[in-house]
Amino acid sequence: MKFQYGQFGGQFVPPVVVDALNELNEAFLEAKEDPKFIEEYRYYLKNYVGRPSPLYFARNLTEKYGGAKIYLKREDLNHMGAHKINNTIGQILLAKRMGKTKIIAETGAGQHGVATATAAAMFGMECEVFQGRVDMERQELNVFRMEMLGAKVTGVDQGTATLADAVDFAIGKWVERIEDTFYLLGSAVGPHPYPTMVKFFQKIIGEEAKKQILEVEGKLPDYLVACVGGGSNAIGLFTDFLPNEEVKMIGVEAAGEGLETNKHAATMAKGKEGVIHGMNTKCVFDEEGKISPVYSISAGLDYPGVGPEHAYLESIKRVNYESATDQEAIDGFLELSKLEGIIPAIESSHALANGVKLAKTLSKDKVIIINLSGRGDKDVNMIRSFI
Repeated sequence: MKFQYGQFGGQFVPPVVVDALNELNEAFLEAKEDPKFIEEYRYYLKNYVGRPSPLYFARNLTEKYGGAKIYLKREDLNHMGAHKINNTIGQILLAKRMGKTKIIAETGAGQHGVATATAAAMFGMECEVFQGRVDMERQELNVFRMEMLGAKVTGVDQGTATLADAVDFAIGKWVERIEDTFYLLGSAVGPHPYPTMVKFFQKIIGEEAKKQILEVEGKLPDYLVACVGGGSNAIGLFTDFLPNEEVKMIGVEAAGEGLETNKHAATMAKGKEGVIHGMNTKCVFDEEGKISPVYSISAGLDYPGVGPEHAYLESIKRVNYESATDQEAIDGFLELSKLEGIIPAIESSHALANGVKLAKTLSKDKVIIINLSGRGDKDVNMIRSFI
């Protein structure tokens, strides 16, 4: 079997799915080299999504910590409030190119579900989103938004009723409907070509950030920081900077109630190599060698695996993976809200927690870019219950 990222990646799926994946890969490889496809994709990014997203100097946050300059890549300002729509626009254009008429997707925090429902509505495609029942309760607002946009939201009760179970269920449904249905996967995970494809549609984040930081600082950043569940926003920020070895990169996972407990989603810190959702990557296992239930205050980071390219980047020591606890994320959420008037997603707040901790250890001539992957409207009620 061919692996795309060192020993990570692959296609660990039934033969009927391999055929569908190979069809998808062929269509993707053709589309990404087609100037008309790229032109249409860029048109919607500019005129519908609202790109480029700003790179904002967080002056008040920087002054509080007294160290490195902190910049925020404002993916929260995209249409529908997160980075997810970069990918859903690209994949739905690909689905149309392939003649598919129906879209299915999974979601955790609901941002990918909302972005999928948004794009499906714009292009007039039938859409069903699978979400764990626990996540539906945690993210009730996003469930309603998906339904407002015309999507059918189907609750998943199996397992822990969270993101990993929604992915399992969605893949199963895709197998049943493979002829006319396109599975729009939301993160840089799953069997090939999904991690590569999602990376392609998200790398616009880092391409813009590189150009923007050169314009304002005249140099590349010293550090990039992004949260990592499956890892699409992080790989989107990191990709264009990977050849620049002087730029250090940090992916921040969910430490939940602490790495010393079993209530975390820190795959890099606590996981080991294994197969999940059709890919060989790093996963969190229990004592019996089964995929372990994981936990995070953040539905978007509550995933027991990680994108295979992240596992590879850790293995070659190109990216350092750290973690932030629920409480650290809550503190970051509230601090950014009060200091900068920006309410971040709880997922992004994990990156903020580590980014500001890093900033105060650095000199004032250093520069950090933190990816603000989404806005926090969806999290306000949940945060209120913690304070």
